[in-house]
Amino acid sequence: MTDQTKSDARHKAAMQKQKEKVDSAIAAADTERGVFVFITGKGKGKSSSAFGMVMRALGHGQKVGVVQFIKGVQLSGEEIYIRDHCPQVTFYQMGTGFTWNTQDRSGDIEAAERTWAQVEPMLADPSYDLVVIDELTYMLGYKYLDDDRVLSAIANRPYEQSVIVTGRGGGSALREAADTVSEVDNVKHAFKAGIKARAGVDY
Repeated sequence: MTDQTKSDARHKAAMQKQKEKVDSAIAAADTERGVFVFITGKGKGKSSSAFGMVMRALGHGQKVGVVQFIKGVQLSGEEIYIRDHCPQVTFYQMGTGFTWNTQDRSGDIEAAERTWAQVEPMLADPSYDLVVIDELTYMLGYKYLDDDRVLSAIANRPYEQSVIVTGRGGGSALREAADTVSEVDNVKHAFKAGIKARAGVDY
């Protein structure tokens, strides 16, 4: 037996073992319901990941709702594309921009409550397969919205509905409530090197 043959045999055995492990995990996952996905962390790509799942849901013909907090002053590629090509997506933005730009706590609270009023009906509507609540964590961190009210609406959503929440921080309650938690780490960012945000990449 040549060294190559031995290597091929070891690889085949390892892959067979891996396949058995994966097949076993798939067989054990027998619950069919919507999931709560929480995407957090200091790195770039949280909203981008959520919009990737929006495209995935649309590919399956599902009904999607997207509500964005803190965004809406500068047009993003996601907004442009959805408004032009995805009329089946319910899309709403708070429209005030970042909280450090407004510097108006009472105005920000009113905007947050007005925007949350768009979210709650979606979380109660079984016709929505997926609801994305983008940058929600800031609203909880700054106490613009009540934690219990938000968590209750997510927990009591229709059984088959999935929800994605994005944003930095968010506290332990969101992490504990979520079925899946992904943390995006900030290893390196072009902006720190003086490179301007780029259309199609950053917005």
